[in-house]
Amino acid sequence: MEERGISVISTCKNPNSLRLSVNLLLLLSLCFTSVSTEETDLDFNVKDRDSLLNFKSWLNDPKQSLSSWIVGFKCSNWTGITCNNLTGRVISVQLNFFNLSGQINPSLCKFPLLQTLILSQNNFSGSIPSCFKNLRFLKTLDLGNNRLQGNVPWGLMNLPLLKELVLKENLGLGGSIPEIFGNFSSNLKKLDLSYNSFHGEIPESLLYLKSLKYLDLSNNLLSGTLHGFYQPIVFLNLASNELSGTLPCFWAAVESLTILNLANNSIMGGIPTCISSLRTLTQLNLSFNELKYQVSPRLIFSDKLLVLDLSYNDLSGPIPSIISETSEKSGLILLDLSHNQFSGEIPLGITELKNLQGLILSHNLLTGEIPARIGNLTYLQAIDLSDNWLSGSIPLNIVGCFQLLELKLNNNNLSGVIQPELDALDSLKIFDISNNRFSGEIPLTLAGCKSLEIVDLSSNNLTGEINEAILKWVNLGFLSLARNNFNGGLPNWLFSFEHMQSIDLSCNNFSGFIPDGDFNISSSLNNREFSRSNFSRSSNIRSLEIRVSLGLLGNNEMSFDYNFLSSVGIDLSGNSLSGEIPEGLFGLQGLEYLNLSYNFLVGQIPAGLEKMWSLKSLDLSHNSLSGQIPTNISGLRELMFLNLSYNCLSGFVPGKQRFWRFPGAFAGNPDLCVEVSGEGCQKSRFPVAPGELFEGERGEGLISVWAFWISAVVSFYVGVIALFCFAPARNYIFRPMKSGY
Repeated sequence: MEERGISVISTCKNPNSLRLSVNLLLLLSLCFTSVSTEETDLDFNVKDRDSLLNFKSWLNDPKQSLSSWIVGFKCSNWTGITCNNLTGRVISVQLNFFNLSGQINPSLCKFPLLQTLILSQNNFSGSIPSCFKNLRFLKTLDLGNNRLQGNVPWGLMNLPLLKELVLKENLGLGGSIPEIFGNFSSNLKKLDLSYNSFHGEIPESLLYLKSLKYLDLSNNLLSGTLHGFYQPIVFLNLASNELSGTLPCFWAAVESLTILNLANNSIMGGIPTCISSLRTLTQLNLSFNELKYQVSPRLIFSDKLLVLDLSYNDLSGPIPSIISETSEKSGLILLDLSHNQFSGEIPLGITELKNLQGLILSHNLLTGEIPARIGNLTYLQAIDLSDNWLSGSIPLNIVGCFQLLELKLNNNNLSGVIQPELDALDSLKIFDISNNRFSGEIPLTLAGCKSLEIVDLSSNNLTGEINEAILKWVNLGFLSLARNNFNGGLPNWLFSFEHMQSIDLSCNNFSGFIPDGDFNISSSLNNREFSRSNFSRSSNIRSLEIRVSLGLLGNNEMSFDYNFLSSVGIDLSGNSLSGEIPEGLFGLQGLEYLNLSYNFLVGQIPAGLEKMWSLKSLDLSHNSLSGQIPTNISGLRELMFLNLSYNCLSGFVPGKQRFWRFPGAFAGNPDLCVEVSGEGCQKSRFPVAPGELFEGERGEGLISVWAFWISAVVSFYVGVIALFCFAPARNYIFRPMKSGY
């Protein structure tokens, strides 16, 4: 201390010495700073770097995502790699969404300080390296969305600091979930094994893992009885398994459980009222189970509930008038009670759920009218009340649901006219009122519904002509006006929709010619999305996604979809159309079915059939078509149904064309000669429909009929006389009946 004091004093006495000392201190400071900076920017640990390069050597990297992994580069420049600033050791490897493939090299196990390992959303295959048990500092392990297989290494359960284990969507990953799975350290908070092939029962130890907050075992093959969980879990998804038993109360999670999804299992019994005690619940999905009985009116959920899905069960009785507390704070966004046995009227309380965006009550036994105040639900995007016994008309104030995307009211007893005011629903994409008793014409004002994609007005009592309101539906993909009383001619723009997939105008009173033109506009009808080698595809699925955004745990977003199944086709059958079949109609490569039967069409069958690669069903029966059958029909390999009966076709049909696959396809064409194997050529004279005999054969047909009836009567009486005159037969008929009861 004394020496230091003397040194300082002597320095102070000499200004030059003081200046020199300060400069020296500054120099030393700069040197230390430089060294510190160099150490921070130095290449990371050599062993770790070599291990990463070894790991890379096993990979396929088509996008060159790891091109920055070059010897000599600093750790901060290596994509997806994070190192400790002081030691240079790797602490994080995050390579998700890189489209990497290959097996996981065990060299990843050589990072003693690794805390985060994320390889999700790639194409890794093989098994999970058992040496991961050596990563003692690992906190997050995410191998989800790959092609891994085999069992989960038991050693993972011994990682003391592990907080998140995500192995979802590896279909080859399975086996039984070991009982030791529940023996994780108290740090494990998230376990996601969804969309795999795990089977057996849920380990009882998982039910007691106190630290567990997030558990997703959905879409596996798990079985056994569903038990309650004994920890304050927040997220529980066990959907799409084979779990049975009754619904537990989850008492330990009354103040924590936010999302409960038990859909698509075999849960039986009723819904206990204790479920409403889950005060923090935002999503409850019990759909696709075996729940039954009435829903208790005491089952009142809190205003925090956003999604309630009880669909596809056997619940009965009236819909509880208060499903959620009908207060201004009520947050219910999606209510799905479809495919049950609910009866009675739609409760008015539903119209007070101000935030409701999806109302799905279809396939029940509901009666009465649609609540007039349904227009109060201004956020509503989907209404599905189909397949009930509802009556009355569509309430006019439904236009208050100005954000509506889907309106399905089909298969009810609704009546009245289609109100012109519905044009206010300018966001509407799906409009289905089929199988009701609506009357009147299609209002011209519906031209305002420019977003319509799927329109089904079939099986009603609608009248009038097709007006230009339909022409304004530029996104139209499916149109059905079948089984109504529409009349007049078909407009020239009928096939001019770019997205058109299916048109059904059958069983009406349309007359005139089939418009010729605009067949090449629709991409579906012309198969422009598919090459010729892909013509054997299955029927298209037109899918319309209705997205409902919810503020859920972890900023998740939920959506529910509307999938519309439809083949690509045109059905104009059962009308009074005349003239010839347009040539362009027989050149549509994407057409899967074509039905022009029961009209008054004339002329020959167009020869462009060889272009119709996708055609599966062709019905031209009950017209007045003439000429020969095009030989190229036999080249349609997808064709499963053919009916050309009851026309005026003529000529010779050779047996080698294999038309025997379609029995009855040529009946009622008197001048058509069909070659039958081993029997030569046969005329297609029978069976002939009543009233459609040709004039040249009418006399011969009547004589044949008289001969049949005379022979039948004579045979009957001869048989009766023979029976009653023959003693053994008479004794058999009049024998006493034996008592058999």
